[in-house]
Amino acid sequence: MKKVSVLNGIDRIDEYFYLLDGLKIGLITNPTGRNKDFKETADILAEKGLLKCLFSPEHGVRGGATAGAHISDCIDEKTGVPSYSLYGASLHIRDEVLKELDAVAFDIQDVGARFYTYIYTLSYAMEDCVKAGKRFIVFDRINPVGGACAQGSVLDRKFSSFVGRYPIATRHGFTVGEFARFINEVEGIGCDLTVIPVKGWTREIYFDDTDLIFIPPSPNIPTVESCFAYLATCLFEGTNVSEGRGTAKPFEFIGAPWLDHERICEEMNALKLSGVKFRPCFFTPTASKHANTECKGIQLHITDRRSFNPFESGLHLLDLIRKTHVEFEFIAPYSQNANYFIDLLLGSDELRRDGFDVDEFLKKQNEKLKEYTAKIEKFYLY
Repeated sequence: MKKVSVLNGIDRIDEYFYLLDGLKIGLITNPTGRNKDFKETADILAEKGLLKCLFSPEHGVRGGATAGAHISDCIDEKTGVPSYSLYGASLHIRDEVLKELDAVAFDIQDVGARFYTYIYTLSYAMEDCVKAGKRFIVFDRINPVGGACAQGSVLDRKFSSFVGRYPIATRHGFTVGEFARFINEVEGIGCDLTVIPVKGWTREIYFDDTDLIFIPPSPNIPTVESCFAYLATCLFEGTNVSEGRGTAKPFEFIGAPWLDHERICEEMNALKLSGVKFRPCFFTPTASKHANTECKGIQLHITDRRSFNPFESGLHLLDLIRKTHVEFEFIAPYSQNANYFIDLLLGSDELRRDGFDVDEFLKKQNEKLKEYTAKIEKFYLY
């Protein structure tokens, strides 16, 4: 099938250069920030005399840090400019750094999931720019899982965190530029915002329908398929079940040494959930949960992306394991009076309550999704 030709925001910089000419820019980026010729956005801005510094999100500007690892300030070896951490002692841009800039720009590939942290790095930077009277520029990129639908749970503000700051859906349905427009108005940020838009993309198009080349936006999202799986199984990060980190199939594999994977697969396949099959397997993670221990695993095989509802499938799978294994545990809060991590990921504490019913929860969330979808549509650019 012929690929759809798409230009991301950075591919259109010359077309929109009149908006950037003469600015001193600090760039938030990572390895995905590059044009179709694989030229890095940092290099493009530097050659045009615009780049003054870099800002590092989770995993680092060059993408080498593991999930949750703090990032330190440094001098970027390639460009020679300072690189300031936005995932270390503070999530904010320091006043003395912003004072030397005219604008902050953002160019990172998102994966379309509420709990993916880059969009919250963007949100804090937008707030910082408002306080400092600086502009904010988004080089927009397509949503790899499409933008035609929103799915999952809509976060309750009581569970706001860096893995879900606003009441948006698990599969949020935005491009990064659309998300910036949404929070700028709905959350009252009031930033001087410019979005350099994508060209050639429509909302039903997935990443691998295009002529773009997928670059892993973080170490455990290696493929487009893993973006879809992530929407299903990221909830397992809040449990003692491995979500496949440290394997060749992160988020497509889940498992634990004690899991009755044959039974779980049989019962999950009996549900006849659309677009997915479950297969028992074995894996030994090299890192993270159950490192160097053989796990009885389950692999999600996505057979039809268009009918597959990742969140519904993942929630049914987690709830079944929870109800059938005494070994199952939710990871305890990291500090006193903190929320359980599962509550932050789900955007609700209902899963841990007695008598939780998946179908009732999904029914209630589907009503919220209708309101959410009606609310976000006016911020669409495509």
